[in-house]
Amino acid sequence: MNMHEDIFHPVTEDSVGYPKPEGVKTPWYQVAGDLPVNLRYYNGSMVDTIEATAKGYPKGMAYDFFGHRVTYKDFIAQIHLAARALKAQGVEVGQRVTICMPNTPQAIILFYAINRIGAVANMIHPLSGEEEIVGYINNSQSVLCLTLRQFYPKFEKIRSRLNLKTLLICDITDGLAGVKKLMYPLIQKNTVKLPQDEWVLLWKDFLKAGQKYEGEYIHSGKGEDTAVILYSGGTTGITKGILLSNLNFNALALQTGTAGDCVEPGLSCLAIMPIFHGFGLGVSINTMLYWGIGVILVPQFSVKSYCKMLSKYKPNCIAGVPTLYEALLRMEDAQKLDLSQLRGVFSGGDTLSVELKNKVDKFLREHGAAEQVREGYGLTESVTACCLTPRFTYREGSIGIPFPDTYFKICAPSTHDEVPYGTMGEICICGPTIMQGYMDNPKETAQTLQLHSDGHLWLHTGDLGTMDEEGFVYFKQRMKRLIITSGYNVYPSQVENAIDSHESVLMSTVIGVKDSYRMQKVKAFVVLKPGVEATEEIKKEILTHCSARLPKYALPREMEFRTELPKTLVGKVAYTQLEKEEEEKAAQQA
Repeated sequence: MNMHEDIFHPVTEDSVGYPKPEGVKTPWYQVAGDLPVNLRYYNGSMVDTIEATAKGYPKGMAYDFFGHRVTYKDFIAQIHLAARALKAQGVEVGQRVTICMPNTPQAIILFYAINRIGAVANMIHPLSGEEEIVGYINNSQSVLCLTLRQFYPKFEKIRSRLNLKTLLICDITDGLAGVKKLMYPLIQKNTVKLPQDEWVLLWKDFLKAGQKYEGEYIHSGKGEDTAVILYSGGTTGITKGILLSNLNFNALALQTGTAGDCVEPGLSCLAIMPIFHGFGLGVSINTMLYWGIGVILVPQFSVKSYCKMLSKYKPNCIAGVPTLYEALLRMEDAQKLDLSQLRGVFSGGDTLSVELKNKVDKFLREHGAAEQVREGYGLTESVTACCLTPRFTYREGSIGIPFPDTYFKICAPSTHDEVPYGTMGEICICGPTIMQGYMDNPKETAQTLQLHSDGHLWLHTGDLGTMDEEGFVYFKQRMKRLIITSGYNVYPSQVENAIDSHESVLMSTVIGVKDSYRMQKVKAFVVLKPGVEATEEIKKEILTHCSARLPKYALPREMEFRTELPKTLVGKVAYTQLEKEEEEKAAQQA
């Protein structure tokens, strides 16, 4: 089979292309081998593409949940039953339905059922705080919310403040079958009691109502219809709802599969990235199902269980944030892994330092994998990745080349003026995965999506980077994270790369803290490798090591050892939390 042939989703009259902006530089095809520069995208609902896959590959595994495997044919039947159940609850076209779930069968079944009836899926983190949940549900005007029984006490506390018609409750066992379904309650005791009233609806009763529903429920959605609301990661400011269309997801699936150059029906992917995140939902779930790849659903992450799953399921594709790979390198159990079956290893969501990439690549080689870890770049405003390291080509420090039909332009900050190759500027992106806008926030939308003279809307990312003449893009830093010390610009990632290259360092993060003399000074938070003692001597060694790799003004003026670094809900290093800690410390000392 031709790896780049879209066997389930052929080009039809319902397919659309993406027009190239005038004058934009697109040199990336020079290194892309036989990958196409332009594609044609299905212009209907997301679920239509999954149904097309099921018709072409009905007996293939759609998902696996703790050993309970479901075929594509049965998965589609589950989606249609849940779609009828939604209609039985009175959910209409365009209304919002919240999914507050980890990676479980019920979550992905309902996700596509929402799409099947033409409603909008509002995806939120199940561990969100009570105030956050109130905002997510009420601001999106959701009429129904799905969550796990164990999270009900949180909803009970805020019940009177939620403008929510129905709270749909499921148990982990609803996604299991046979002996495992019987044994799970004995292993995982659940004592959460639910009220006996109409506001709370159990999953099994929800489906029973669907079985009785005989009305119309299938909505023929269009590409431009809003399909999903995701939320920005929150490391650089206030969390915003991001409106994404059917076409955004359909384009991402075809682009990722094409640029990934490693997909075919029958393979499997360990879906460990959460579904409330663009990386998890867009790549690990929707893209894989689009291409006939089975997804192994992982509802809760731990490094120890991750090693066991890699050993037990032997997935062909894995995707994660850099901190996941960093944690994997620490595990003693990981030394026994056979990874020879891997076809794709992807890193996104945060910067993968050169040193960490080298360590992961070495680990992969030592465990039988012929693949390198391939870094991607993207934002939730483009669903997720829109740039990826080619399979067999790598440029040190690069985040890869743009996806087909995705155009990168490096502009002088706060302008539309493109800068020459190799010159630092703001990364701006144009393509079919760019968001529709921020929910109920036209001001922020106008600042982020800007109309250029070529007539196209460009996403101004707020990230600094460069592009070389072969089209490789280099991410440097978020504009807001730039440290200015004594008038010099310091990019934290540059300092982190220098620190991480020391043989005793596992990982680091760098921030700027207030300084009466320099305005800001560089402070490093460092996690040492297991067995290395945090001493003044090792601190001096690291600084000496960095002095040979960094200009004097960029050297850390302070260094603090930590056993671990704080993380955001999606696994990124929460450098803003470190900044806040330093601000509070300074206030106390003032």
